[in-house]
Amino acid sequence: MKTSELVTAVVLFMIAAGLLVLAILHFLERGPLLNNAAIYASREERKTMGKKPWYRQSAIVFCLLSAVFAVLGLSIVLQNGKLMLLEIPLFAAVIVYALVSTVRIGRKK
Repeated sequence: MKTSELVTAVVLFMIAAGLLVLAILHFLERGPLLNNAAIYASREERKTMGKKPWYRQSAIVFCLLSAVFAVLGLSIVLQNGKLMLLEIPLFAAVIVYALVSTVRIGRKK
């Protein structure tokens, strides 16, 4: 394994770990809510909105994205290009989950 591949793998694993930490914080409903619903809401809307479903949505998305970066890192470390094919269903899961959960949260209001 070349040095550049090693550095790339380490960076990818660090990103995966950072996303996993964000996911855990969001599952615990701690820290800033990193979700478009909260970011684009006015100050008054943020005070009255129920943040629990948005924290959960963000946490699950961060978990899935962490898995994506972990798979990327593993594919580089193991030098197996076929592992990169696992990214396709993971990215699809992120997009589908984000859309479906946003609609569900919207309906509950």
